[in-house]
Amino acid sequence: MIVAEAVTQAGGIDSVLLDIEGTTIPVAFVHQVLFPYAREALPGLLATRGDEPAVREAVAEIAALVPGVAPLAQLNAWMDRDEKIGPLKALQGLAWAEGYRTGALRAALYPDVLPALRRWHAGGLRLAVYSSGSEAAQRLIYGHTTEGDVRGLFDGFHDLRIGGKREAESYRAILAEAGWVAGRTLFLSDIVAELDAAAAAGLRTCQLARPEDGTRAGDTHPVAATLDEVARLFALPDTP
Repeated sequence: MIVAEAVTQAGGIDSVLLDIEGTTIPVAFVHQVLFPYAREALPGLLATRGDEPAVREAVAEIAALVPGVAPLAQLNAWMDRDEKIGPLKALQGLAWAEGYRTGALRAALYPDVLPALRRWHAGGLRLAVYSSGSEAAQRLIYGHTTEGDVRGLFDGFHDLRIGGKREAESYRAILAEAGWVAGRTLFLSDIVAELDAAAAAGLRTCQLARPEDGTRAGDTHPVAATLDEVARLFALPDTP
C-alpha cells in the first residue's frame, strides 16, 4: 500500500533532506565508535580547553539547564540516555574534530550512500543534512569519510539550533532558509516520529529501514532499505 502510493506520487522532487544515523551511516558506527570516543575524550577536553569560547559557551549552557551539577557528570548522564541536547552535541563535535584531525576517526557510510548521492547531485537534486549532531560534527563526518571529503555534495547542514527533529516547525524553518518547496522536498530518516513531523510540514517522506541496523519499518510512510530503493520509489535522477 505505502510503496504503491509512493510510486503513484513519484516525480517532481528537486531537493532531498537527509538524516545521518540509521540513514546514511550505520547506527553501529555512531554508538560503537563515535560515542565511546567522545566519552573518553571529554574529560581531557574540559580540563585543557576550558578557555575556548565554544567550550565556555557549552559549559555555561549546561549550568543554565542543570544548575549545581558538574558539567562532566551531566554530560555522562546525557550520554547514558543518548539525549539530543545542544551543549552535549557541541562538545562531542569538538572531541570528534580532534579524532578526525589525527586520523583516529573515519566515517564509514553505508555502501549505497555515496554512489546514490553522487548520482542525485549530478542529476540536479539539491541535497542537505538535518541531524541532531551539531553542524560542525556533520561537516566532520562528510569531510572525513573512507572515500574522502564529500561535503561538496551538500547545499546545507542543519542541526538542533533550527529546532527539534520531531517538530513540524523545524522543517518549515529549513525550507524557508534553503528556499525549497515543501511538496518538492523529500525527507529521509529511519525515525517515524521525525517523518511524521516532516510530513506535517508538507514534505514528502520515506523511512530508511536498514536490515543491518534492525530498523523496524513503520506503516505510515514509504519504506526503503537503501537509497537505490528510494530512487526507484520516487523516480529520482539516474536511477540504476
